[in-house]
Amino acid sequence: MSSERIARQFAFIIEADRLKEVFRQTLLTQSRRPENDAEHSWHLCLMVLVLAEHSNVPVDVLRVLKMLVIHDLVEIDAGDTYAYDTAGMVDQHARECIAAERIFGLLPPDQAADFRAVWDEFEARQTPEAKFAAALDRVHPMLLNILTQGQKWREHGVTLPKVIARNQHAADGAAAVWQHALKLVNQAVADGHLPAK
Repeated sequence: MSSERIARQFAFIIEADRLKEVFRQTLLTQSRRPENDAEHSWHLCLMVLVLAEHSNVPVDVLRVLKMLVIHDLVEIDAGDTYAYDTAGMVDQHARECIAAERIFGLLPPDQAADFRAVWDEFEARQTPEAKFAAALDRVHPMLLNILTQGQKWREHGVTLPKVIARNQHAADGAAAVWQHALKLVNQAVADGHLPAK
């Protein structure tokens, strides 16, 4: 193994540590501090291991895990775009593509191409693995919002129709997971934590 190759791999690993400093709008359920992207990615990977049997079709779990470990690395440069920030979403993909080129480009060329292809697959949401990964990526922040009594939903004026419109494609990857999440969301509405309209 060449010293240049391992140096590039270490450079990427060191850069990836910055993901722990990218904070999201979602709150942790106990401390109520903002969740960081690394915590989000870890929790998604745990969800894959627990919920893989509920994918609409069998999936390559290792590939889903790989997607979810790297899917938000682009936010080191592009920042986290809040799920209901329509203005921020206008150029989100363009910002993230530029970030993907730089961050994955730290790796040796073969790994850079592989990571970029996996990230592009996640973004396109066409394969069963990407659909399942995207389903969990949508359900996870919903769950944290429910478990924090809708604090961030209320702060941002998010309503039930917005939650449904933003997240309903989760059913494309895991209909059973989406249906269970909907039950929890409807309970949040009943509890007064999410406005019905």
